[in-house]
Amino acid sequence: MKLGEIQKLKIQKKVEFGVYLTDGEERVLLPKKQVPENAAISDELSVFVYKDSKDRLIATTTEPLLTLGQMGVLTVSQVNKVGAFLDWGLEKDLLLPFKEMTKQPSEGDEILVRVYIDKSQRLCASMKGIYDMLSKNPPYQVGDEVEARIYEFGHDFGTFVALEDKYSAMIPRHEDVSKFKIGDVLMVRITGIKEDGKCDVTIRDKAYIQMEDDAKAILDLIDSYAGVLPFSEKASPEVIKRETGLSKAAFKRAIGRLYKERLITLDEGKIRKA
Repeated sequence: MKLGEIQKLKIQKKVEFGVYLTDGEERVLLPKKQVPENAAISDELSVFVYKDSKDRLIATTTEPLLTLGQMGVLTVSQVNKVGAFLDWGLEKDLLLPFKEMTKQPSEGDEILVRVYIDKSQRLCASMKGIYDMLSKNPPYQVGDEVEARIYEFGHDFGTFVALEDKYSAMIPRHEDVSKFKIGDVLMVRITGIKEDGKCDVTIRDKAYIQMEDDAKAILDLIDSYAGVLPFSEKASPEVIKRETGLSKAAFKRAIGRLYKERLITLDEGKIRKA
């Protein structure tokens, strides 16, 4: 009997509450409401085997959204003190334990997970290990715009995303993703494809478009400082990132544009609104 897999089993015995199916060694109950009409002893049925709320093996003719070892997107139906429960198309939701979360999701979130068997021989979901399951053979070119789902915030490395829920990619750490959460889907642009097939992507527009938005944001920031920004383009990348959400290069481009348009002045290490 293969837990978590779709398999063909034979009807061994009929009972009032269903039929027992067998693989020749073990047997499992298929509840009455799942039994096909006119099913007979020795008939072969294609079923999925999992465990019910009492941890007993049970069969179903309903195919779940994910089976053992597969990766895909499931919706969080509830979160409680045990973990999160995910809708995978069966009567009993799939448990996502807290220890298998990269970050706690909320009810209604659609998150990328894989299915595994835990130490108690139960089927569970995990948000970990997704990186290794994503394809490294993307069908994209530099400049393509693609949908990406966030599956892990990588801290020192960047933000890990799955392009079209299939391909491995990363948003660089200097880009501001603070407004996003695990499971969010956003449009990204391919900026590079490594030899191993992993993609570098950006959530920012092309430089000449993005510069306008950055310049406006900086003017608004200067206004919030009463017309004088207390640091310049010579500040450390960390200060610039913390205060503006921009990389140092993007900040310098925007400042250069504002200065050229005579909207700001630069003196004594400060940026002033003209």
